[in-house]
Amino acid sequence: MCFGKLSKMPVINLKTEIPGPRSRELSEVRHEHVSPGPFHTTPMIAAHAEGSVVTDVDGNTFLDFSSGIGVTNLGHRDPTVMRAVAEQAEKFVHTSINVVAYEGYIRLAERLNALLPEASPCKTFLANSGAEAVENAIKFARVKTGRQAVIAFEHGYHGRTYMAMALTAKAHPYKSGFAPFPAEVYRAPYPDFYRWPGVQGDPGGCPHVTECPLERCFCREIFNSFAEIARGQIGEENVAAVIIEPVAGEGGFVPAPAPFLKMLRQWCDEHGVVLIFDEVQTGFGRTGSLLACHQLDVTPDLVVMAKGLANGLPLSAVTGRAEIIDAVGLGGVGGTYCGNALACAAALAVLDRFEDPAVLSHARTIGEILRHRLESFTERFQCIGQARGLGPMRAIELVSDPVTKQPDKAAAQAVVRYAYEHGVILMACGTHGNVLRFLVPLTIQEEELEEGLAVIENALASLR
Repeated sequence: MCFGKLSKMPVINLKTEIPGPRSRELSEVRHEHVSPGPFHTTPMIAAHAEGSVVTDVDGNTFLDFSSGIGVTNLGHRDPTVMRAVAEQAEKFVHTSINVVAYEGYIRLAERLNALLPEASPCKTFLANSGAEAVENAIKFARVKTGRQAVIAFEHGYHGRTYMAMALTAKAHPYKSGFAPFPAEVYRAPYPDFYRWPGVQGDPGGCPHVTECPLERCFCREIFNSFAEIARGQIGEENVAAVIIEPVAGEGGFVPAPAPFLKMLRQWCDEHGVVLIFDEVQTGFGRTGSLLACHQLDVTPDLVVMAKGLANGLPLSAVTGRAEIIDAVGLGGVGGTYCGNALACAAALAVLDRFEDPAVLSHARTIGEILRHRLESFTERFQCIGQARGLGPMRAIELVSDPVTKQPDKAAAQAVVRYAYEHGVILMACGTHGNVLRFLVPLTIQEEELEEGLAVIENALASLR
């Protein structure tokens, strides 16, 4: 795989009006026959994808700044992954791990367990989606502790199955109309430095974990709010698990400061609570390390993984302390397709690719380019309240007023629309829908990245 600078012609090539006639035709068929439930950021219909480029049915080529919502971290149709899947398909596609086991599942679990050396010995359970993995992580924690309460965080997103919806903070469109939800789910403030009033200090670099000389330390103040909810509303002795995203994904790409996570780790240890990191979106290079926890110096009891795990095939995992995983008896978790053979083969190939240090090195380079460019946008455009992220997982938050920080969803939608009409697939996120998230393939060429960012810059300029 080639990384870095590469002299090449522009990737974006729009041959028709956008959307093209064939895309419009198929969109009408979709409207007639497909559930309207799944949202669609763009009206395009894909015909082919390779690396960082998606070609639609009209022959238009787009730069993909979404990666299938942070899934194709190694780019579309990574050769190593494709070859592994093809080789497995020649052997068999499905037996169900519940009936006949196979080496791919076993070897993948072995390699995922090695990702958490500080939690050893570890074990792994495989499922199909991030939401399924979250559901099962909660099962493991409840059985292990004999408790019921789970603490999640404001702005968190953990999926769309019922337990996952209960944990997810955003009501519309993810929860609206689907109640009632499972009980014993509580919510604490997420450490969003940008929107927490009147605090001091650097939330990322603050070294004060147990004591802080500042009158109002952000990490300590947020943690105190969490601890008071646990003590006053729930009772620490009733808490089975705390689940948190190291970077709030759907919530707006807000990184949780390491000192805050260390405080959570200490609190969970003191009260016998299972600490779960939801790394569905942050995993497999998305933040510049294989898992976000690797660079935060905090080891969870359980980590939930999906998305980039199999680079496009449906697969998820719960990995963590063996004594927690082993608490559930035979048949207590599972599913017909959990840990499908093709998906396991893809995931093993993904891990093989990440054994090459150049992959994460390039991801970090891409992250630095994104950081510098988005920070420069912030200086230039008053509509940007904050540029933030961790590694190549980056975002900008759009506001109508930089002083009041009023979210500007309309501006975010306008940028997404402009980007698509000019050849870049971009997505918004955030509780208020006002955050532009950059989920570029980690293998993107620097020239491709700059070409796409030029489109985004023009889109922001068009808001004036």
